[in-house]
Amino acid sequence: MREKLIAMATAARQAARIVSAAGAVLKNNALQNMADGIEKNTAEILAANTQDLEAAKIAGVSSVLLDRLMLNEKRIHEMAQGLREIAELPDPVGEVEHETARPNGLRIGRMRVPIGVIGMVYEARPNVTADAAGLCLKAGNSVILRGGSEAVHSNRMIGKFVSQGLQAAGLPEAAVQVVETTDRQVVAELLTLDGYIDCVIPRGGKKFLNWVARTASVPVIRHGDGNCHVYLDSPVDLSMAEEIAFNAKVQRPGVCNAMETLLVHQETASKVLPELFSRLSEAGVELRGCERARKIHPAVKAATAADWETEYLDLILAVRVVEDLDSAIKHIADYGSGHSEAIVTADYLHAERFLREVDAASVLVNASTRFTDGAQFGLGAEIGISTQKLHARGPMGVRELTTQKFIVRGRGQIRT
Repeated sequence: MREKLIAMATAARQAARIVSAAGAVLKNNALQNMADGIEKNTAEILAANTQDLEAAKIAGVSSVLLDRLMLNEKRIHEMAQGLREIAELPDPVGEVEHETARPNGLRIGRMRVPIGVIGMVYEARPNVTADAAGLCLKAGNSVILRGGSEAVHSNRMIGKFVSQGLQAAGLPEAAVQVVETTDRQVVAELLTLDGYIDCVIPRGGKKFLNWVARTASVPVIRHGDGNCHVYLDSPVDLSMAEEIAFNAKVQRPGVCNAMETLLVHQETASKVLPELFSRLSEAGVELRGCERARKIHPAVKAATAADWETEYLDLILAVRVVEDLDSAIKHIADYGSGHSEAIVTADYLHAERFLREVDAASVLVNASTRFTDGAQFGLGAEIGISTQKLHARGPMGVRELTTQKFIVRGRGQIRT
């Protein structure tokens, strides 16, 4: 198994040299080809996805995870559209930034360059296969993709049309490779291919991410879990507060930017929570709250300490009534995962304090946490949402899949 992975990584490194030197036109042609191939072969992709869904149902996978696994015509169109949007983005490779002239006449700048060979390990969502392939290619990288066993047929089929798109554009197929085996040991091997793979980007649950961090000897860019909060301040537009909180929880609960804990200012709680709780209950949300929240609605169960730190990825919501903005910020500091945090407020100074003081990859004012997304942020797509602070933070698009090197231009200078 390791020998096969080394062969794939060796081919990927050779392909990376070609892709890194390819111009924007060539890469964009490949991206357009991929998009066309995926969209024209929707029926084949849906048939493969049906196999995965049927197997997942037999295995007893939850409805939320089934939603993440499921493809339909709309989602396939969005995959293809994402590739086309990536093609329209500026090519960062070769950009020179911060060029300055030194007193000795040397001109020193920083050139943006590809990372090289990227390993991508992820669970459930087959759209990641297309997103990762497109973003890595645009940034001049090669990528080895190992999706979860629950999406193996979907990933293989999407990978097939990605390869065809590369070939039609005259780029090496080894620039994007899908590991087709479902053997879990392959992930452990992939994480230790020092010298072959330049970095690994994992996407999945907290346990999986922690295991990757412990196992990997290759540098890891973590796509962390999303224990996201929405804080309803005072003063606040009550209608806006209700709509944002409802959207952040219900619109798609099984994703990392969904709200998991609702914080409400004590002066706002009695005004907004009765109607909001009724709507959430009707939508099937299980409510778990502090004592003050429980007094407002009979459907609210008692929250435990564990609820404040849990990423449910389900129709479950923890609710806490807090004294003020300071209390909300402290709660987020104590329990937040550094992903996405939102405040709904009519107070400009409160909004600015929240933006400055809350430590997260994405901090929002008067908007749903569901907007933390590469496509929504204008990146075309995302390879993940990094919650670490080195190299990249937040939704990772094309630019975040590059690094920099210093370039120095001289006229014969020597150091004395």
